[in-house]
Amino acid sequence: MSDPIRIDWGRAELAGLYDRWPKDENGRPEEPVLLTTLSALDMSDELMVNMLEAYSIPCLRRYPGDGAFGELILGMSGNGIEIYVPCTRLEEAQELLKGEPDDGLQE
Repeated sequence: MSDPIRIDWGRAELAGLYDRWPKDENGRPEEPVLLTTLSALDMSDELMVNMLEAYSIPCLRRYPGDGAFGELILGMSGNGIEIYVPCTRLEEAQELLKGEPDDGLQE
């Protein structure tokens, strides 16, 4: 007997995002706000998303224009990638982006 067809393959990136996203006092998800727009050519979007998630800041990627199609077919968006974070975590995320790498060496 074959495995059932999965219809959720396109939602893999969003798995659990709703549960991690902060909610307001009425239980509704907080407003997402634009943190930055990046090029997908150098994998900087992957690095940023991983860093934000490491600091427990949930984030959402949006591919403007036909970028989602390019991401699907070519593996990258020609129109860049927009990174959104919850409005209450925007300042913290901006501070992380400004930070200098810590190589563990003391001066």
